[in-house]
Amino acid sequence: MDENRSVRTVVIPRHDDLENARRVVRAHLRPTPVDLGAGTAGDPTLKLESLQPTGSFKVRGALNAVAAAPAPRVVTASAGNHGLGVAFAANALGGKATVVVPRTASAAKTDRLRRQDVDLVCAGESFDEAEEHALALAEASGWCYISAYNDPYVIAGQGTIGHELDEQLDGPLTVVCPVGGGGLASGLALWAAGRADVRVVGVEAAASTAVSAAVAAGRRVPVEAGPTLADGLAGNIEPGSVTVGLVAQYVHQLVTVTEDEIRAALRYLAAERGYVAEGAGAVPVAALLAGKVAAYGRVVAVVSGRNITAAALASVLAAGEAEPAASS
Repeated sequence: MDENRSVRTVVIPRHDDLENARRVVRAHLRPTPVDLGAGTAGDPTLKLESLQPTGSFKVRGALNAVAAAPAPRVVTASAGNHGLGVAFAANALGGKATVVVPRTASAAKTDRLRRQDVDLVCAGESFDEAEEHALALAEASGWCYISAYNDPYVIAGQGTIGHELDEQLDGPLTVVCPVGGGGLASGLALWAAGRADVRVVGVEAAASTAVSAAVAAGRRVPVEAGPTLADGLAGNIEPGSVTVGLVAQYVHQLVTVTEDEIRAALRYLAAERGYVAEGAGAVPVAALLAGKVAAYGRVVAVVSGRNITAAALASVLAAGEAEPAASS
């Protein structure tokens, strides 16, 4: 990512912005269900954002941001799920979208994007490069740029998950969510900031820790993003991203999970709970199964998405079946 590029001015969302987002999201989406399980770290409650029409929570923020866009033409960069959300939102609200994805994006997501009414552009070998391309395209064209995470409307839209949890569960709660650029964690943290009985825990893939590195340093720190099953979380963050301050101020704990722990969570979700999840969607469960979360009250894992290729999921499941059983 170009370290010399200018920092965009992005308004920091406020708690009140979540109520406006709630009205937008409710007009287009049904609340996603929760699976209560046993409510313990070994069998957590699941908030099933994987059952959204686009297969991911990203549609919430996309709807709120497209509804607020000053012009009907928008452009975004995405690892896939945010692009699918923007496509859904543009179609629902009568707009037009250009989605820039890296050439390394998951086929499960790009194949779905090709079936949407969007202009799909493949640029760069990483999310960072796709994001730079999309920002340059927005500047050259005058189209409205919608970040997948560094956008007040996107952040507020993601926070509407919390409003649904208000109606679905009694506190106290520990809400565990994935962290890539920090938009979901920021939205949930804004929601939880007004609730003394709710804590938010963010989970990164150990292969890509841009947000926790920035929180620790107090500023954006470029990190080397390695290969990960949680492709939706991989990459650096935009200079000056407002999510860093929001996560630092309001998120109670940040943890990381390994690739083996992500695989174990995918197998658990499929075999024990009956749900398909992608790698990024499984990292909250991975952290819980590995005992990395300081639980408070009922633990809720946000299963954020399901868009994984059949081949990738089959490989993970088959590897699990091939592992020898532990000796008694």
